[in-house]
Amino acid sequence: MAASPTDIRKGQVIIYQGQPYLVLEVMHRTPGNLRSFVQATMRNLVTGASTATKFRSSDTIESCHTETQRLEFSYADDEGFHFLNPETFEDTILSAKLIGDQKVYLVENSTYDILFVNEKPVQVQLPASVEIEVAEAAEAIRGDTVSGAQKPVTTVTGLVVQVPLFIKKGERIKVSTNDGSYLGRA
Repeated sequence: MAASPTDIRKGQVIIYQGQPYLVLEVMHRTPGNLRSFVQATMRNLVTGASTATKFRSSDTIESCHTETQRLEFSYADDEGFHFLNPETFEDTILSAKLIGDQKVYLVENSTYDILFVNEKPVQVQLPASVEIEVAEAAEAIRGDTVSGAQKPVTTVTGLVVQVPLFIKKGERIKVSTNDGSYLGRA
């Protein structure tokens, strides 16, 4: 489908230079008495590289057929990260390269939205926060009652988070997927 650059929206997948790109940010600009243009920040879904591109109003944009499926994360092994469709029991494998730094937010038996472009999985869309179990937590030192004092803990996924002193091993905490910060107990 060919469209005008003014139709580009955040979260849309378009074909640019023959490859699919996810639009991360869009800004419509009109500099003084010059012609307007659309500036888009995009991430290549094949290589993972990000780019900022200007589109003139005379350019045409081709959008991709995309689909989002809600799949359950099962486990990770040498092949990659396995996601199960709870209705059809079909196993979808995403490579470690595709998952990248998001792996610390993937909790077994939790569901995630997977973006498919042309029936091929290309990205995990993380929720705003996830609930993760604490695997290692140092004991708070007696008398350490400074207001807002924190300690580092390690979750079962390997993520290190700064939490309040009262959090113990085995507790479930809520963590922001945006910056990895502690949001509260689960």
